[in-house]
Amino acid sequence: QVPLVESGGGLVQPGGSLKLSCAASGFAVNSIGMSWHRQAPGKERELVARIKKFDEETDYAADVLGRFTISRDNARNTVDLQMNRLKPEDTAVYYCARGAFIYDIWGQGTQVTVSS
Repeated sequence: QVPLVESGGGLVQPGGSLKLSCAASGFAVNSIGMSWHRQAPGKERELVARIKKFDEETDYAADVLGRFTISRDNARNTVDLQMNRLKPEDTAVYYCARGAFIYDIWGQGTQVTVSS
């Protein structure tokens, strides 16, 4: 089994919404911090959002704060990223990772394209 599998990416118009899911296997997402990252063409991978292990505190990159929400679904063992009011500059491959500050497992990524 692949430890982390992302889904939910696709093509969306500016202003639209998408919800990404990261399905974990082999461990429980509520047992550790988790995070979402993205990498746009020609740019370095960057942290988008993280959810910490103990207190459920979340952090967001400045340019997604107020538009994106990271959450855990313990029943499905997923970490989700709800993305609202999407902008063309949100276009990237989105990755989930195990860990909130140190990342030891990465998913394969899912493409998000924001374009009219």
